[in-house]
Amino acid sequence: MGKRAIVAGEDRQQFVEFQLPTLVEKPPEGGSWLHEIKYDGYRTELLIQNGKARAFTRRGFDWTEKYPVIIQAAAGLSVKSAIIDGEVIVMDAKERTDFAALRSAMRWQPERLIYVAFDLLHLNGMDLRREPLIKRRGLLQGLVSDGDLIQFSHHVAGLGGEFYKAVEKMGLEGMISKRADAPYRSGRSEGWLKIKCYEESVYEVAGVLRQPGRPAVAYMVTPDKDRRYVGGALITLNREMRERLWERVQAKKGKPVKGLLAKPGTEWLRPGLIGRVRHLKG
Repeated sequence: MGKRAIVAGEDRQQFVEFQLPTLVEKPPEGGSWLHEIKYDGYRTELLIQNGKARAFTRRGFDWTEKYPVIIQAAAGLSVKSAIIDGEVIVMDAKERTDFAALRSAMRWQPERLIYVAFDLLHLNGMDLRREPLIKRRGLLQGLVSDGDLIQFSHHVAGLGGEFYKAVEKMGLEGMISKRADAPYRSGRSEGWLKIKCYEESVYEVAGVLRQPGRPAVAYMVTPDKDRRYVGGALITLNREMRERLWERVQAKKGKPVKGLLAKPGTEWLRPGLIGRVRHLKG
C-alpha cells in the first residue's frame, strides 16, 4: 500500500478528504439536482502542480506509481495547478465499468485504465470548494473534455426518475445525484445521494439460519445439479409467509451442501424449495 499524502511546504498541493454520498432508495426530483452514472472503480484524487501529477486514494494513500498512464495524461493538462476528484475505471466490451478486471489491468494492461473526472476542487491556486457544483463542473469540463485517458463525467439536470430507469435498463450499478448549487463538503453528505440498481434472481434455498434477535438468513444455491453457493439472503417476508416457510423448512430436512461453511444451527433442506432474491446488479 502507498504512503499517505504529506504536505511539504505551503506551495505544495494538499490532499482533500472526499465528499461521500448518502445511500437512498429513490432519486430526488427537481431541476436543482444533477444526475451522473455511478462508476464502479477506485475513487481517486489527482493533484497537479507545475507539470507534475500525483494520485491519492480515498484514505489519502499515494497511488501515483499504480497509474503511470493516467499520471502522464494529468501532468499534460493545460493547467498550472489543480485538484480533481474522480474514479479510475476499466470498461468491458459493452462499455460498462468492470471492477473485477480493474486490479488485473492495473498490473498487466495499464493502458486500459480510464480516469473519469466529476469535480474540480482547486484550479490555479484558487480554492473552488465553496463555489456551486455547477460552476466547478463547468470549469472541469473545459479542462478535460478532449481527453481519452481523462474523461468528463457528463450529467443530466433534473429528471431523476427517468435517469434512473435509463441506468437500470443499461444494466449499470446505479447513479449519483448532486445538488447543483451546493459547495464541496468533505465527508458524508446529503448534498450527494447514491441510488443503486437492483435485480431479482431465482435460486434454491439450501439452508436457513435462525438466531434470536437477528434477521433469519437463507443460504442460496443455483437451482441445478451443481447447486453452486451464491450467497446468503436476509429473509424479509411478512409474518404469515415466514410461518409458511418455517413449515416447509421443518418438512424438508436435508444434508449440508458440500463446500458450504455455515454457522452452527443451520437447518438444511432437501432440494426443491425455490426463492426469489433481490440483490444489487453484478
